[in-house]
Amino acid sequence: MWKYTVEVKGMMCGMCETHINEAIRRAFPVKKVTSSHTKEQTVILTQQELNEDTLKKVINELGYDMGSVRKEPYQKKKLFGKA
Repeated sequence: MWKYTVEVKGMMCGMCETHINEAIRRAFPVKKVTSSHTKEQTVILTQQELNEDTLKKVINELGYDMGSVRKEPYQKKKLFGKA
């Protein structure tokens, strides 16, 4: 499982977050996606690696700017935070 933390500039409210989340869900088979306009980021959990060029295109087509992308392996924590 992979965790992508994507910098997204231009989100102003909760509706912007929803637009980003829905577009990413339509474009990729993700497990979970959450956006925060206050943090200016979107976090994506997925089983497979994402094409960053396609991700940038999806975000840019909505009128937002994609900045840096941080990709790291993700392992769901079990009960009481133990891996």
